[in-house]
Amino acid sequence: MRLWSLDPALLDRRALVAGWRETLLAQKVLRGETKGYTRHPQLERFRDRPDPLQAIADYLHAIADEADRRGYSFDRGRISRARSADPDIMYVTSGQLNYELAFLQSKVAGRDPEWGRTHLDDTMTAEPHPLFAVVDGPIETWERVKPAAE
Repeated sequence: MRLWSLDPALLDRRALVAGWRETLLAQKVLRGETKGYTRHPQLERFRDRPDPLQAIADYLHAIADEADRRGYSFDRGRISRARSADPDIMYVTSGQLNYELAFLQSKVAGRDPEWGRTHLDDTMTAEPHPLFAVVDGPIETWERVKPAAE
């Protein structure tokens, strides 16, 4: 499960679609509708919110916004809640964003080099998902660092 901290505009098609699917799974986990993934570390930052289901819904709406921008048809009816008028901004460290950008760049280099050249090669600063604000710091403790080739 990868719940990207990066701006969805940086994600190639495969990462955007996978992010949508995996976040819908995360929503089911937070709703208590699955037995698997209940202890997945990527969910810690959502569980720590005052209203985890609203936080994951706002996260999903931003992914759907990017899908709309690209002409894709993601079913917003699968999102459990409407978009919040005043979303609960979460924090993500600069180290986490840099790790995710490097991870994405290595993945995209093998599966969609053209996307990498046009959208990622000149990206020096990783922009966050609209639900996140950046603070200085290392890779987040919930991240399970692994080589990009996995």
